[in-house]
Amino acid sequence: MQHMNTWLSRATHERLVRELAVLTGGPVPDEVAAEFEVPADKDWRESRIARIQELLRDAVVGETPPDDGIAEPGMVLTVRHGSEDETETFLLGVRDGSDSEGITIYSPESPLGRALIGARAGEQRSYTTPRGKELTVTLEGAVPYGPA
Repeated sequence: MQHMNTWLSRATHERLVRELAVLTGGPVPDEVAAEFEVPADKDWRESRIARIQELLRDAVVGETPPDDGIAEPGMVLTVRHGSEDETETFLLGVRDGSDSEGITIYSPESPLGRALIGARAGEQRSYTTPRGKELTVTLEGAVPYGPA
């Protein structure tokens, strides 16, 4: 599987940089330190630091993907699950544990995200949930993300 750069919105990138500074004990203003709870669990903290560093190392920050209707990180996707009438809209990007974007975010590494990468409007894709259930999803549309 080819390596894909990590698409991050500016808000998510800034939040991860602040969290990393707090977790590594860097000099941060009190209001930034208060934004994050640093657990006493050293293993968790080291794991989180490594994950944030990994995300930031290959980050593509706030670049708008081409408006070509193809599902990729940084796009807002509208999908229809199975034969349901209702659609779901979400950002295909990195979930950083906050709700700073104001939109549901699905990771490109999630089963749904992997299934949709490269899809065009009208294409149906199937994927297997972590519990082993086979589901289908139809991409109704894909537009570049832009904070409201």
